This record gives sequence, structure tokens and C-alpha cells, in this order.
Amino acid sequence: MTEPTATHGTHRAWAVEVTDFAAGPVLLRGALDLERTESGWLPRRLPRWTRAQYPEPGVEDMVVQPSGVRLAFSTAADAIELDVLTTQAVWPGDPVPTRADGFDLVIDSVVRRAGASEVTGALELRDGTGAIAERRPGRVGTVRFDDLGDQPKEIELWLPHHTRVELVALRARAPIRPAAAAGRSQLRWVHHGSSISHCHAALRPTETWPALAARRAGVEVVNLGFGGQAQLDPFTARAIRQLPADLISLKLGINIVNADSFRLRAFIPAVHGFLDTVREGHPKAPLLVVSPIICPPVEDRPGPTIADPGRAQPWFVSSSDPSQTALGRLSLGVIRGTLARIVAERSSQDPNLHYLDGRLLFGPGDVADLPDNLHPNAAGYRRMGERFADLVFGPQGAFGGHPTRQDSAA
Repeated sequence: MTEPTATHGTHRAWAVEVTDFAAGPVLLRGALDLERTESGWLPRRLPRWTRAQYPEPGVEDMVVQPSGVRLAFSTAADAIELDVLTTQAVWPGDPVPTRADGFDLVIDSVVRRAGASEVTGALELRDGTGAIAERRPGRVGTVRFDDLGDQPKEIELWLPHHTRVELVALRARAPIRPAAAAGRSQLRWVHHGSSISHCHAALRPTETWPALAARRAGVEVVNLGFGGQAQLDPFTARAIRQLPADLISLKLGINIVNADSFRLRAFIPAVHGFLDTVREGHPKAPLLVVSPIICPPVEDRPGPTIADPGRAQPWFVSSSDPSQTALGRLSLGVIRGTLARIVAERSSQDPNLHYLDGRLLFGPGDVADLPDNLHPNAAGYRRMGERFADLVFGPQGAFGGHPTRQDSAA
């Protein structure tokens, strides 16, 4: 932490500047690691040791997109600035962005403002397969928030949920102190899921459904939702095992069907193994298994799901034969029945293990908000967050009735 003697883009000097995000006083919530890069500090949503085990580059892409990651600190500053280098993926048909948006400021637990960097960082132009066709370098941009008042306040600055962000510097017009202990005493909810938990289509980082549910329930969320990568990977289970966690949820199944990556013979022991690993670190924490939300093309037939080549806009379909579920291929119906049975069998010895049918969060009556036949839109995600808060954190829910920490094992 340094105290600059010159002004930075304003007629008034900044009181403090933080450039070492690993040393504090800024707390990084929602990230499991922080990597030093040439430009700054890169939040990662899985520990770096997991990288050697990634089966494809897509895992790394999702791990460094900071869904749920935010900077937390206390200050009386009336203005703050954050310098960042962003890297945005641009898919065929998407407009090339002119700036990096999606930075949300939360003051004393209330979402107050959305911000954007005044310049675009680096760009990765993708082809139809998702591979990088062209890289365009970018430069550091600044996100600024003014007129915050000079009263002491608790700040959370949420990073974009869909954009790689390297942290370069944080400046404020008053001293920055560590976040209040009250915030850290909240129950910590660790959630793992697919793109439907990563929530690319949410309008703001504070409007992903896990963020919405956490705010309504008054808990601190760690969102391990990785687009395409909820594949029962052992390294993810081990990362969760090592985390401090009071409440844990696992939303499983849709990526496995989408990729046609398991057969029933392998799926059943893989689920047991994932649960066993999580339980090694968190033997008594409430643990909720959530099955997939509605996805019409694979409700009764196996994957893989593919984008319909006859449509200009993404629309996911499957051409697999429904009768092949009898041979061990997986539809969502098979997945739900299998997960419900596994949880029922294990819960006789594990009373804190619970099951939730994902269609209660987003079901047949919600398909109008499923614009690509697979992923909810922003309205759908908001509804999922509200329903999860009511169903799971409510008095009769899996996470209801847990006012104190149940399990804080590292």
C-alpha cells in the first residue's frame, strides 16, 4: 500500500492506493486464489494446483471469469477508483465491445451503482467452436465511483461475472481498512454448478441467481459455477473439501448430459465419490444436491446438445435416440431419478444431506425465459434466486434453521 503524492485523473489527491492485492487491507471474497501476472493480480475461482489437472482449456476460461468475486473493505472515501485490465471473449455475431462493463458497487449491503471501465481491455475473438481465432491486446482502464459521501461504510466492489479481470490498483480519497468483522461472521455458502450457476446472461454481477439468493438470505456466497465444467471433476471436490464452508450446494447433471460425458455405470460411483470427498472436509455441514432445471431437448433423450445449424441465433437441440437410455445413456429424467435415489440412500446415515428437484427453481412454466432452449435469461435467473432463497433458506428448507456456523473446517 502506498500513498501517492500526485493526483490521478482528478484535481484532488487520493489518500491511498493499493497495488498489492495479496497483502491487504482489501479482502478478496469469492476467489480461492490470486495469481500475480505481468499486469496485476488475477482472481481465480479454483486453487492454482488444480490447473495441471484440467482436461481442456475451457476449464481455465471459466475459473478466471470472476462470477461472485468482489473486493471488500471499509472506508469513508467519497470517491474510489479501480484500475483493471479486462479480457473479453467475443463470439461470432456479437458486437465488439467499446468498454468493459459489469462492475457493481455495494455499500452497507445495498447495491447502489453499476460502473464500467472507460476503455476496453484485451479481446479474444472466438470462432464457432469456441477456439480463439484472434487476440487483440488492450490497455488498463479505470472504473470510477463518485459522490459516495464521507461517512464510514462497508464496500463490496463486485467484478464482472463474465469477463477476465486483472486487478492493477485501487485508490480512495480516505484510508482503506479491512472489512468489518461482522461481514466475515456471516454463514459461508459454497455453491458448485454449471453455466446456469455461472449466469453469463445475468445483467449484473449482483444479479446472478446465487448472488441474489445469498443477499436475500444474508449469507456470504462462494460461486463455483463454471460454464460447461460441472463434470464431477475430483479436483473441484477436493477444492471444496479444503474450503471453509457452513452450507454447501451442488447443482449436478446438465453438463454431463450436454457433453454426453458419462454413462450410468460411471455416473453413479462418480456422484458418490464427489460427495465422499466433500464430506471428508465438511462432515456435518448441510449439503444440498440440486438436479437440473428444465431443458426440453434432453428431458427424455440423451445428449449431446448441439446448436441447431438451421437457426441464426443459438438454439440447443439433441438428435439422440430416447430408447438409448435403456443402454445406460443419460437424459435429465435419468439424472434426476438417480440423484434422488443416491441422496435418499445416503441420507439414512447422513441426516444433513438433502435433495432438491431443479425444476422447482425453473420448470416447465418458465420456458418462455429459456431463449436458447438451455440457459435462462436475466429474468429467469432473478426468479431462480428468489425461489432458491425461499425453498432452501426458508424455515423448512435444507439451509433453514442454521443461525450459527455448523462447520468451518478448512
